[in-house]
Amino acid sequence: MVIKCFNDKHEMAKVAADQSATILRAAIQIRGKARLIAATGAAQFEFLAALTSLPGIEWSRVEMFHLDEYIGLPASHPASFCRFLQERLIQKTGIKHYYLLDGEQNPADVIRQTSQALLSAPIDVAFVGIGENGHLAFNDPPADFETEDPYLVVTLDEACRRQQLGEGWFATLEEVPRRAISMSIRQILKAKKIVCIVPDARKAKAVQACFDGEISPLVPASILRTHPGTTVYLDVHSATLLNPATLASAS
Repeated sequence: MVIKCFNDKHEMAKVAADQSATILRAAIQIRGKARLIAATGAAQFEFLAALTSLPGIEWSRVEMFHLDEYIGLPASHPASFCRFLQERLIQKTGIKHYYLLDGEQNPADVIRQTSQALLSAPIDVAFVGIGENGHLAFNDPPADFETEDPYLVVTLDEACRRQQLGEGWFATLEEVPRRAISMSIRQILKAKKIVCIVPDARKAKAVQACFDGEISPLVPASILRTHPGTTVYLDVHSATLLNPATLASAS
């Protein structure tokens, strides 16, 4: 794992996008296509804006898979991750091959269909973030580090739901769904490369717990330290509590 820290999140996003574009171009050159897992949420805004503006990526040769989605939320809702990916990635690039998690359909059917497509070939790169409670995708603590299921139905803890409220996606806590479909921890770790985007001071405690503390299901994203192809992108605000020795040893 490599940790990189930048003066601001716009610089961070540009470098992360450059790395991601290089991975996608290389996969397309070698195999004729690239396969990615896309994250959502406010932390991904600048990164996706930077990535979708870069030239030389044959998006028609890219397959995209969805990291997580609320159960019971229509795609028209402002907080829908399907809507997020349509507006910030699919429509901007013209990706034709994508697999979105439909939160209004039967979760078991959605999981079965998407898993079948996901497992058909290796994933070149996964874009992820880290939640304020240390979650990875919607795997809140204590996360399941053992299941081999590609996707699972999870119950969102209050800290996770409060983060969604705080980011402005919902008007009240009661509106935030209590269940979601999430890619599993082990499935995320099967990606060849992982690009982890974590800006902003509100993530500083989670960053400290993930990279200064023990690897534990109580801090789900700490498992990223076991993946040699992971690059974690921080800004000075999210890195403010991190032990300088940790930053130096992982850079």
